[in-house]
Amino acid sequence: MIPALMPTYNRADLAFVRGQGAQLWTEDGRRFLDFGSGIATTSIGHAHPHLVQAIQEQAAQVMHVSNLYRVPQAEKLAARHVAASFADSVFFCNSGAEANEGMVKAVRKYYAENGQPERYEMICFEGAFHGRTLGMLSATGNEKYLAGFGPPVQGFSHVPFGNMNALRAAIGPGTAGIMIEPIQGEGGVRPASLDFLRDLRKVCDEYGLLLALDEVQTGMGRSGKLWAHQWAGIEPDVMSAAKGIGGGFPLGAVFAKEAVAKHLKAGTHGTTYGGGPLACAAGNAVLDVILADGFLAEVDRIARKLWDGLVALAAKHPTVVSGVQGAGLLLGLKLQPEVTNGDAQAAAVAEGLLTVAAGMNVLRLAPALIVRDAEVEEALELLDRTCRRLTPSLNKVAAK
Repeated sequence: MIPALMPTYNRADLAFVRGQGAQLWTEDGRRFLDFGSGIATTSIGHAHPHLVQAIQEQAAQVMHVSNLYRVPQAEKLAARHVAASFADSVFFCNSGAEANEGMVKAVRKYYAENGQPERYEMICFEGAFHGRTLGMLSATGNEKYLAGFGPPVQGFSHVPFGNMNALRAAIGPGTAGIMIEPIQGEGGVRPASLDFLRDLRKVCDEYGLLLALDEVQTGMGRSGKLWAHQWAGIEPDVMSAAKGIGGGFPLGAVFAKEAVAKHLKAGTHGTTYGGGPLACAAGNAVLDVILADGFLAEVDRIARKLWDGLVALAAKHPTVVSGVQGAGLLLGLKLQPEVTNGDAQAAAVAEGLLTVAAGMNVLRLAPALIVRDAEVEEALELLDRTCRRLTPSLNKVAAK
């Protein structure tokens, strides 16, 4: 018999009942160090007192009123994000896939309203992951995810990640924009070089295209800046956000410059739950923490410490780890072909560390942004023990 909860995930046999900061406890009392953060979502950790208080207070007042009326919490959150980013206007939704759908719609609408409706095609990149809707599966382009869901949605082409020659060759009369993650999370924690991001901005300006950045996983401080593209010193025309923007409460957003945003008039796009009072109360609380003086500088410092520790780990266990990649607190251990990331994830769980598998046989690390030195040191020790479990000459001894 099929379980009542549809089996769309291969779930580990772990049920967490309590969290605090970067730690989780199961129903039977086991403690785990959480370096997955709900796939880079619990940005300020579990049970952060400021976030908890904001949600409790708002829930006791009003949770949902519909976007047929003004939502002061959303107005406040939008104004704060505009002040802290390239954007002139923000649309709130519920998830990353929704944010990416809204972003693509905004790009298409821009050209339609400017007399070029034939320009609706987006150039995307191999190894991308943009979400699970039919449209975003097509933007992702992964045959494994597309299988069984009929023909892909039109308007998305794919070129090799980081290849400017291939990108230029793909530009045609129907091209509307370029859609890219500054760091491919699901695709193997692969960062685009800063020069590549700068070149994308230049080519968009040259050809009159819109640059659309998917910062669902890379944004809200994860890179050590509020948005990862800021390291390159560029601005997109439109950007998607989700995951860490609500600290674990469902919240997504489309950020856009006025030239793009002004065409999403009343009736062109919408959402029932998006931008509701409760979600935006959470979003404001998260922003309070991340925009506090010194917070992002501390994220950058702790991220560099983790990076250095992982590089040393790779050097110590060359038969298990071939290298380290990523940026900020979105890092990955590239594993040797003889070691699968599934086995590595399971071995880490056995040592008390939660991680997330990613493409290209990478073990992903995305701790909460509030992670401290002692927890980084503990995670490195647990990863060292994990590698010992996975070392071919030692795994039999470790198993015993």
